[in-house]
Order: sequence, then structure tokens, then C-alpha cells
Amino acid sequence: MAQKLSNTSADQKQIIAFLQRPASYPAGPKSVDVIETHGALVFLAGDEVFKIKRAVKFEYMDFSTLALRQEVCEREFALNKPAAPELYLGVVPITQDTDGTLAIDGSGKPVEWAVHMRRFDQANLYSHLAQRHKIGNTQIFALAAEVARYHKAQAAAPHETGTDRIAAVIEELRSAFGTLVATVDAAEVSTFLQVADRELNRIAPILDERARAGLIRRCHGDLHLGNIVQLNGKPVLFDALEFDETLATTDLLYEMAFLVMDLWHQGLRAEANLLLNRYLYETAALDQLEGLQALPLFMAIRAAIRAMVTAQRAAQLAEPTSACPPDVGKYLRDAIDFLAPPPPRLVAVGGLSGSGKSTLAAEIAVHIGAVPGAIHIRSDLERKILFGASETDRLSDACYTAEASAKVYDAVINNAEKVLRSGHSVIADAVFADRAQREKIEREAERLGVPFTGLWLAAPQSDLVERVEARKGDASDATADTVRA
Repeated sequence: MAQKLSNTSADQKQIIAFLQRPASYPAGPKSVDVIETHGALVFLAGDEVFKIKRAVKFEYMDFSTLALRQEVCEREFALNKPAAPELYLGVVPITQDTDGTLAIDGSGKPVEWAVHMRRFDQANLYSHLAQRHKIGNTQIFALAAEVARYHKAQAAAPHETGTDRIAAVIEELRSAFGTLVATVDAAEVSTFLQVADRELNRIAPILDERARAGLIRRCHGDLHLGNIVQLNGKPVLFDALEFDETLATTDLLYEMAFLVMDLWHQGLRAEANLLLNRYLYETAALDQLEGLQALPLFMAIRAAIRAMVTAQRAAQLAEPTSACPPDVGKYLRDAIDFLAPPPPRLVAVGGLSGSGKSTLAAEIAVHIGAVPGAIHIRSDLERKILFGASETDRLSDACYTAEASAKVYDAVINNAEKVLRSGHSVIADAVFADRAQREKIEREAERLGVPFTGLWLAAPQSDLVERVEARKGDASDATADTVRA
């Protein structure tokens, strides 16, 4: 799959040396830091950033000529400016005068092209926040909402089949790993590919159905934690995949799987579970629950791609006899593990408002079922969706009649069935005050042939009132009077 022209062409070496010198920049930065990836070099100069493409050629990425590099720089700017206007400033040439002098955006002949960006604090990258375990619920809620907004803004790809796209990615991985025999474990690669092929055949119908439903769109394409930065308290997506429209046009859940996998791989497993649950809530109108049966394969492929890219980068930098980077094997083992999920189960958590049922449900979800844990179906959120309200809008009493509540419980059970049939576990979170409601959810588990656990919580009324009165920005409309009633 991958045949590199060179790590750095002779012409680029001169340009790189030029861009590494602080004196090359009109603003006169004190120093220049360089970030290298397998396809680009990023020069951090004071408050500015200049990003050039490496003169490399892979089967999936061709930056081998100046014209191609200009085209892809312009495409990168056009794709990313709408989502990150505060970061992307333009595309500028690196020029060379007749006497050989290089300049940034000079009057000479362009010899290289760069994406011009505004610099941000690298500590605010979500990848760095993750390493410091500084990603909390607030960041996860905001990230899920931003990714959902990004996805909903994209038009559905016409005349697409979901299976062919994923099959093509697996074939590219097969080809790429074949060229990386010195840096990957052949047995692990073989196991991954065999199971991935089998899983693709199993879920092909749902992939094609998702395509017909308009859930294949032009996505970000490279949405991992290193391409998200927190600016002014909000997540900003940047560095969308610019070099291949086919790779970037994909299933929405396949894109989300990258972030979920990334968090899981870094040990932020509760955060991975919360991100998926919040994303499913934010995209409830797209009805993605049945598509969850594709998530294990999607996450496995994303992990395998990270293994491939890490191995390719190691091959660029290291001596031929160098050992395989440890993360390559870890990604491959993650990929294999994702493809062997445990069977689903249904857990119901009930109790009056303030009993702690939603807190408990969120805490145990990550430990139940397939990665990244159980899908948390909360009746408070289902009620807001049913009546077209936002999460923290207060509903009228008419939305809490016996008839309305029956519809909410039906929605909880219907969605639980979709998730369980997809192979994922469910935590159903509702009051379940009536025995009939508790028996109904248990019968649903029996009907679907999955294990059931019911957790019915209780607490002194004074504790319930105190907890309800302390709530802020929660989906529940319950008040102290509700508890006392």
C-alpha cells in the first residue's frame, strides 16, 4: 500500500532548514518549534504556524509534486476554515528569488506551499488533556455536541453503499501491513484481518442500510484527540482530512469510533462511554441505535489504522533493525479485543428523583458489555426528545400525565431493544415506581434472551430533597415538591 518517495526530498531539505530559522519570519520569533507527522511538517514560530506537506507518496496519499502540495494545502484551508475560523489564516507560498533567496510569501517563484495558521497552546490539545486526565464531563458534553453539530451540517453522500467503503479500508490495511513486516507482529495482523473480514460480512446489511438512510457523509476524516483543541472553553475541530474525499466520506459512527477508541486506548474509559452516549443523544433524530452493531468493527479498524500510521512513522525515522514501537502492538491488540465483545445484558436502575439512579447508571455503564460499555437510556432525556424540548428546558405538567409517561417508558423499552439487538448492553434509567413498569422491563429482557439485573434505589426523603435542590443544568424537571408528593 505504501511506497515512500523519500523522507524528505533534496529541495525540501533546503526549505525546511529555512523554515527552522527564526530570522526567516517577518514577525521575528525567538525560536521555531517543529512538529513532524508522516505527511507534514509544522513550524511553530511565535504566534504563527506554517504547515507544509512532505514530498511523499503513499497509495492513499500523494504529495509528490509541488502542484499536488499546493492543491492539498488549499483544500485543507477550505475544509477547516468554517469549523476553526480563529485558527486558519490562509495559504501562502514559500518563494525563491533568482539569486536563490527564500522568503515566506515573497515575490519570487513558489517552491513550496504552506497552510498559515494562528498558534495555540499545545497543552490545550485534547490529546494532551487526556494524558493529564484533564478531560472531564463538561469537556465531553461539549465535544459530543460539537461533533454532532459538525455531522448534522453535512449533506448525505449520494448513491453510496456502506459495505464497499469499509471493505476498501480493510484492503488498504491489508496492503499496508504487508509492507511493514519489520515493525508489526504478523500473527496479530493476520488475526485482526481474519476477524475483520468475517465481521464485515456479518454486518454488511446494516452498513448498506445506514448508507440508504443518509448516514454516510463528508466527515472530518481524521477525528482523533490530537485534532481537537480547547479554545475559549470550547472544543474546536481542526486538521480535517484533506487529501482523499473517498476516505473522508464515511459512516458517521465510523468517525465517532475514532474518538471513542482514542479515549479508550489512553485509559479514559468512562470518558469514552460518556462521549458515545452523549453523541447518541445529540444525534437522536438520526436514529443510530441499530447501527451500533457496526461499532466493534469500526473501533477495531480505527485502532488498526493507528497501528499502521505509527509503524509507518517509525519506519520513516528509525534504523531498519529498530524494534517495533510498543504502541503498534497495543493498538493491534485493542483492535482484536474490540472484535470479541461479551454478550449484551439489560440493567434497569430505578428510584425516586434524588435517589442517585442516574449517577449510578453513568458510573457502572463503562463496566458492562461491549466496548465502550453500556448505552445509558435515561427516561428524562427520552421525555425531552419526545416533546421536542432541549435537555434543560422545563416541560409543562401536560408532559407528565400518565399517558405521556407511558409513551416515555415505551420509548425507553423500544430503544433498549434496538441497542440489545445490536449486541450492546443497556442501562435503562427511570423511576420505575410501579411494579408493572419493573415487570415490563424484565419481560423485555426475557423476550430478547438477555440477562437482566434490576437495581431499585431508595433514600430518606430529606436526602432526596437535598439532592434535587442542589441540581443545576440537569435534564430532570423534578423539584422538592415532586419528591414530597
